[in-house]
Amino acid sequence: MSATTTHTTPPPKTVAEPVLDIDGMLRDIEQYLAARTRTTAHHLVTKTTPQLIDEALGAPAPAAPMAVMELPGRLLRLLPDWVLSIPAVRHRHGNRPVTVTEHLELTALVIERYGWTQNKHRTRSGRACILGAQAVLFRLGIGDQSTVDRAGQRLQAVLRNRGCTLAYHRWNDMPDRTAAEVIALVRTAARMEVTR
Repeated sequence: MSATTTHTTPPPKTVAEPVLDIDGMLRDIEQYLAARTRTTAHHLVTKTTPQLIDEALGAPAPAAPMAVMELPGRLLRLLPDWVLSIPAVRHRHGNRPVTVTEHLELTALVIERYGWTQNKHRTRSGRACILGAQAVLFRLGIGDQSTVDRAGQRLQAVLRNRGCTLAYHRWNDMPDRTAAEVIALVRTAARMEVTR
């Protein structure tokens, strides 16, 4: 008499994706901006080269940065991040002028901290593609539409220099793309010399 034993495989464990930590993201952004020192070529020059160029070309002066950004409270952390784009909330928690370089560095920081995704701007856990990370910053009031547009132009210029004609958001979604390649592209664009 032979006995047959059946083994049942337990169902796979479901892992809940973490909730987007807006407080942590804002804390990282604040730390990045606080640590960033604006250097000039000569110790007697108090403005950066882009500031001097903007001044010479008659560009409007950027608004003075806010001293401290108030973090969203518990209720806002529980709501989706699109709530941060509501003007009253954005005014209270954002409206922080940043340079294109700072915007791109922060875009890379968002992808590094919360993860990277393809074929959608953002997942429920906060993983984002390049456009999704830019949108999170914009919704939080970190930079404005002009900053986002100029950052996109820099990303496109880096791809063009590599012989790629795809739009950077399409490049992000290519099947063989990796998170490391995406972060490297964003960081390369951040370091790119600005030419007028």
